[in-house]
Amino acid sequence: MSQQEFQEKITLAVTGASGSLYALRLLECLVAANYQVYFLFSSAARVVFDTEVGLKLPASPDAASAILIEKYNAKPEQIKVFGKEQWFSPVASGSAAPKKMVVCPCSTGTLAAISQGMSDNLIERAADVVIKERGQLLILPRETPFSTIHLQNMLTLSQMGVTIMPLAPGFYHQPTEINDLIDFMVGRVLDHLGIEQTIMPKWGYQLS
Repeated sequence: MSQQEFQEKITLAVTGASGSLYALRLLECLVAANYQVYFLFSSAARVVFDTEVGLKLPASPDAASAILIEKYNAKPEQIKVFGKEQWFSPVASGSAAPKKMVVCPCSTGTLAAISQGMSDNLIERAADVVIKERGQLLILPRETPFSTIHLQNMLTLSQMGVTIMPLAPGFYHQPTEINDLIDFMVGRVLDHLGIEQTIMPKWGYQLS
C-alpha cells in the first residue's frame, strides 16, 4: 500500500507498566483516524498484555503485526511492529522516524532511560530521535506514588519540550464503566496530537 494513502505516521511504544488497555484503545483510534502506526513493545509489555487483557502477542514482529492488523481491521501495513533490536527500522533514524511518538504506558525505568538519553533498546532510541529532531513526544507514566527521582526525570523531559501526561483520568464526565476512564485519557492524547476525536467531550461541550 502506498504511504500516501495514510493520513500520517506515528510511533506508539508500550512498556511493562500497567495500563495496556490505554495503549490498545489509542491504537484503535489511530487506525480509525487512518494513521500508519509504528508499534513498539517491550518484553515486559508482552507479559502485561497477556495478564491484563489476555492478548498473546508473539515475539516475531511480523506475526504480531498480522494479529494487530486483523484485530483492528486495519489496512495492510497500517500497523508495523518492530522488535526491540531492529536498529535499521525507520524509528531509529532521524531522517525516517515519524515526528510524533507516544509512550503509553511508560514505566519509570523507560522514563529514566529516555531522560538520560539512553538507547539500549528501540523504544529508548526512538524517543531519543524524536527529542533530538524536535518532534512531539508524549509520555504517559503509570506509577504511584512518584518518587523524587521519577519527578526529576519528568522535569528534565518537560524542560526539553516533552509532554508528560500521567495516566490519571478525571471524573467530571461521570464515568459509569472502565472504558469511560480509558477514553478520558485517550481523548486527551488525541487532542494533544491534533487528531480529531469524538470519544471524549471537551470541557463545556457535549458530544452528539
